Amino acid sequence: MAVAELTSPATGAYTKTTGRLHPSQLSLSSTRLSDQLRRSFRPIPRSRNVKITCSVKYGLFFLCCQVQVPTVPAEREELKSKPECYGVFCLTYDLKAEEETRSWKKLINIAVSGAAGMISNHLLFKLASGEVFGPDQPIALKLLGSERSRQALEGVAMELEDSLFPLLREVSIGIDPYEVFQDVEWALLIGAKPRGPGMERADLLDINGQIFAEQGKALNAVASRNVKVIVVGNPCNTNALICLKNAPNIPAKNFHALTRLDENRAKCQLALKAGVFYDKVSNMTIWGNHSTTQVPDFLNARINGVPVTEVIKDRKWLEEEFTETVQKRGGLLIQKWGRSSAASTAVSIVDAIKSLVTPTPEGDWFSSGVYTNGNPYGITQDIVFSMPCRSKGDGDYELVKDVIFDDYLWKRISKSEAELLAEKRCVAHLTGEGIAFCDLPEDTMLPGEM
Repeated sequence: MAVAELTSPATGAYTKTTGRLHPSQLSLSSTRLSDQLRRSFRPIPRSRNVKITCSVKYGLFFLCCQVQVPTVPAEREELKSKPECYGVFCLTYDLKAEEETRSWKKLINIAVSGAAGMISNHLLFKLASGEVFGPDQPIALKLLGSERSRQALEGVAMELEDSLFPLLREVSIGIDPYEVFQDVEWALLIGAKPRGPGMERADLLDINGQIFAEQGKALNAVASRNVKVIVVGNPCNTNALICLKNAPNIPAKNFHALTRLDENRAKCQLALKAGVFYDKVSNMTIWGNHSTTQVPDFLNARINGVPVTEVIKDRKWLEEEFTETVQKRGGLLIQKWGRSSAASTAVSIVDAIKSLVTPTPEGDWFSSGVYTNGNPYGITQDIVFSMPCRSKGDGDYELVKDVIFDDYLWKRISKSEAELLAEKRCVAHLTGEGIAFCDLPEDTMLPGEM
């Protein structure tokens, strides 16, 4: 038998934040509760001196709970329809408005797909710790996986539960995007099928494209109308285009393809060459596709505020070795590590979000794959292309206008642009633009996707 007792003395067992019982205030004695018991918790109306006594039997036996609580008021009946949450996060108590801590912000809902994967394993704990949205921003995590990863999702939720993050107020898990994406304000779409042996690039575009078409429809149906979407699953530029095309009620400007890891890698290589720490490198742009046609822009980048071309005078190194190193960094990492990057990808997702929720430093900018309509550079409309952006810290961004181009840069940009247009034709059946026609010029997929 296991006994669980929840108490709320007047000395402050209830938090004065969002009204949820802190994990440290939950006392469990005797044997560990089974997963079924965890999932059996349901929201209970706020009441002083609530006491729950549970008798647990498994297998052929039964689960019996005696709950001594006041009768549930009619106005609280709607709590019964609340989507399933996990463990201690299901213990929800309402506080009077005047008891809420005013210094904390309104809870925000963040969905993460591929939540049982390696990237998410690094990312989720950064989100829950307050590192991303700030030390006074409570969050709810909504974790999307597949039927095959359901148990792994429960394991992730257990680790989050055991970490006692005070800002993490809710965790829910599911395999249906229409349930998981309900009211989310941020959607971090990481999950995608990796490229298998012998798989044609067009096949990968189609398989993953279908995933992101469905997720776009789900976001369009149930997410916040101003949800910010960051697509990580590759090929991320075209997946982001598919997603936004299937979500016409959400501004196309709200969709991003992650190229921040490429930007970080480029900054690292310039810092190494110049003999400075990487925080001295600014104004770094990745143009184009997240593939080996991407263009790390050394022409506009700066080191200690000075143009890179004035600090590193070896133009041949910049055009050849530097560019190729950044483009193929992921493949080299796989050779060394035996698997694709996970921790650094998670860090770059954090960087990408923080660039949108904190003001961009004066004179600097960051890279993100965004919708090209209305861009000031002459890049073809209606694709997702990595470009330099600035933000006021409100989740929105504007494209940087004060950049310079030369023939070398334009030639490289045009190649990446042509590749994205070919990818767009290859997924026309998923964007509502007719019959797909694949004429991909060459296989420029990143090594990590093979």
